[in-house]
Amino acid sequence: MSTETNNELKWYVIHTYSGYENKVKTNIEKLVENSNMGELIPEVSVPVEEVVEVKNGKKKVVQRKLFPGYVLVKMIMNDDTWYVVRNTRGVTSFVGPGSKPVALTESEVLAMGLESVDIADIDLKPGDSVTVTTGAFADSVGTVKEVNINKKTVTVAISMFGRETPMELDFTQVQLLD
Repeated sequence: MSTETNNELKWYVIHTYSGYENKVKTNIEKLVENSNMGELIPEVSVPVEEVVEVKNGKKKVVQRKLFPGYVLVKMIMNDDTWYVVRNTRGVTSFVGPGSKPVALTESEVLAMGLESVDIADIDLKPGDSVTVTTGAFADSVGTVKEVNINKKTVTVAISMFGRETPMELDFTQVQLLD
């Protein structure tokens, strides 16, 4: 089995036995530590959200897994890292067609809250012309109307059917035109 070797750190999704997510995370972290692969597999994540449950009339804040049966791994994909993760107890497979792992896109990673955009990298201001890079309106050109640093979004006016339509997009979905 030869995987596409890439020297870029990307997030991959692995499927696990249900209820084994934390055990798989711990096992991968131990294997990475024991085989000195910290630079190749720096992060393993089981995303959770805090929810309020009411039991016996008492409110209790509990952590619930966002993606039961899945663990997210940030890694450089090569034959060695694939082998370590794939052969970890509790892992059933990588998510992707056949046995070929597919990395999450940058917008998926941001939407899941695994990473965030560095605000210093955003150099957009109202009046700038931008191209939409992903989504249904990819390759559309628009004008920045508003930048919301807190929500990490930008409102772009795109000309559709002869009128300007404002659209709220992620920072990662637009690119400044030169």
